[in-house]
Amino acid sequence: MPKSIAIIPARGGSKRIPKKNIKDFHGKPLIAYSIQTALRSKLFEKVVVSTDDEEIAEISKKYGAEVPFLRPKELSDDFTGTADVTKHAIDFLELKGEVYDYCCTIYATAPLLQEKYLVEGYTKLKNNDAINTFSCTSMPFPIQRTFKIDENNRCKMFWPENYMKRSQDLEEAYQDAGQFYWTKVGKNSGEVMFGKDSIPIILPRHLVQDIDTLEDWTRAEYMYSALKQNREF
Repeated sequence: MPKSIAIIPARGGSKRIPKKNIKDFHGKPLIAYSIQTALRSKLFEKVVVSTDDEEIAEISKKYGAEVPFLRPKELSDDFTGTADVTKHAIDFLELKGEVYDYCCTIYATAPLLQEKYLVEGYTKLKNNDAINTFSCTSMPFPIQRTFKIDENNRCKMFWPENYMKRSQDLEEAYQDAGQFYWTKVGKNSGEVMFGKDSIPIILPRHLVQDIDTLEDWTRAEYMYSALKQNREF
């Protein structure tokens, strides 16, 4: 029987939003939403939080996650990638004799995450030869008509040839939703996540919001309120 694990990276020391991972969001610490959604999905033998912070660890355990280690300092700076954090957790557990077939990295900043998309990601990964599945959403505006602002505060299109094209005639583009990333443990083709070995799990845009700034936080709170009012949670 295949075994799956959820790993939630939650470093302490957030600078733009102090204590972001455990900051109150509609009555609960932000990380609690990711933990509880993972538990409700019933997909995982274990939900593990990888953190370097004692306070985050205690709060995570309160909401049902396991914290079998405190992440070492060398994996807790601003430059450490999520893949390294996930690998560290998998390696740690393997040394204890715990072997998993599937791993889902879930961000601690995903209060809009829904179980059905976790299930969809797992099902598609299990039934295909892909190595990864991950959450994504469509771009709200055609990227082919985007522009930048130059050093003289003037506009310059990236693709001027698309200026007169209708939006519906341009190919749709997608972006990482920053919620979850399923992978087959021990499999790595060297491809980037957004490559040929990955299956995208497409979320509606109203369920996607990065939380990197206080403005993001406020927007996420408004979105959550609207979704709760509409009984989508």
